[in-house]
Amino acid sequence: MTERTFSAFRLNLEQQKNRAKDLLRAAKAGDASALSRLEAVRRNAPLRLADAQLAIARELRFGSWANLKSHVASMDSQRAAIDSRLPALDREMKTLHLRCGSDIQRTLQEAGFVGDFLEHGIPYCLGPVTRGPDRHELMARFIVDTFPEVRGGLVYESELEGLKRGEQLLNLSAEEYERVVLWMEHDSWDQLVLARLLAHYASSKRPRVLELIAISEFPGGERFRGLGQLPPEALRSLWDTRRSVTPAQLSLGSAVWDAVTCDDPRELAALMRSGTPALPIMAPALHRHLQELPSITNGLSLSEQLILQILSEGSFVQGKVLGMLIYVREPLPWNTDLGMLHIIDDMLKAAEPVLVRSPVPPEPGKNQFNQRLTITDLGLAVLRGERDWHALMPPPRWVGGVLVQPNRPCWRWDETQRDVVLREP
Repeated sequence: MTERTFSAFRLNLEQQKNRAKDLLRAAKAGDASALSRLEAVRRNAPLRLADAQLAIARELRFGSWANLKSHVASMDSQRAAIDSRLPALDREMKTLHLRCGSDIQRTLQEAGFVGDFLEHGIPYCLGPVTRGPDRHELMARFIVDTFPEVRGGLVYESELEGLKRGEQLLNLSAEEYERVVLWMEHDSWDQLVLARLLAHYASSKRPRVLELIAISEFPGGERFRGLGQLPPEALRSLWDTRRSVTPAQLSLGSAVWDAVTCDDPRELAALMRSGTPALPIMAPALHRHLQELPSITNGLSLSEQLILQILSEGSFVQGKVLGMLIYVREPLPWNTDLGMLHIIDDMLKAAEPVLVRSPVPPEPGKNQFNQRLTITDLGLAVLRGERDWHALMPPPRWVGGVLVQPNRPCWRWDETQRDVVLREP
């Protein structure tokens, strides 16, 4: 979950004005970095303050300085509303806020919302995702095995009961609430949960009002990865962006969910290539999900590929690898550090090692994030496409409804064709 540090998304206009002045001053002094930052927006010679202001605005992901000023004014207004304890925005009807995690639950309360909150935090993007009678058992076991803090037989029973209880609460949502609001962002974790929820409401009773808040960007001083990064005033500002879920979106959610739970990913790839016009931010998330299938070039998923690429540049402790992976290299951040650690753990279980970890076990007093990872010569050969990862016998894993196993016919991802190919072992 995103750490609750909101400063990167709380912009102060005076601070940004001063940053623009500092940038202009540095550029006029010949600073190479400042000149480079201004090059793309420079309109005139000599440089003007307006050029520096536009550069600052673009770096914060605004189209113009005027857009930045308008955004700051809006956020300040929302902050004032919170401080004044104005009536709750969701007060006019009994509301359920439905989210794929708990990261905004507290922030919604701080923003003054009074509706109930339901977390549907099932990691469909990590698998297994099936429609069989044992689907809850498979997912409960996966969660217990993947996340170290929930190990043990009794925890499995608790996890299984939690999944089934969550299903019951979802089934009751239309009966117990007049309005259900889905809060989602653009990554595959959120979008697969969104597909599941849309499929549910397409085939079951819907609440009188079913609304969606879905964003792929929010301006600020760091990369936007998810709603959990945003301060309470930002969530208030997003309230006005909510829209009623359309029949086309319900239909798309059903189609995507059917494809995700299938052991043949061809339909999911076709949906991705369609651009999912009813929900345009879903197509990139489906693309990222499909990239977790073994590549036709070397058998690596994109996550595995990125891990080995990082280690090909040097030996690093796991914490640094995870930070580089999630915050820098990942094209569409979707996984948690513990989820990525699970991928590394599985890579270490292959019959022939592509990386090694030391010390094993961790030194006394040091946690797993301080263990060092080093790529092997074999790992470098896999990166170059000289050896196939699946020939090295990694453990089985799931990509949605697709069980990926060595020594079995396997669906592979062709990035060039943006399609799947069935390969024999």
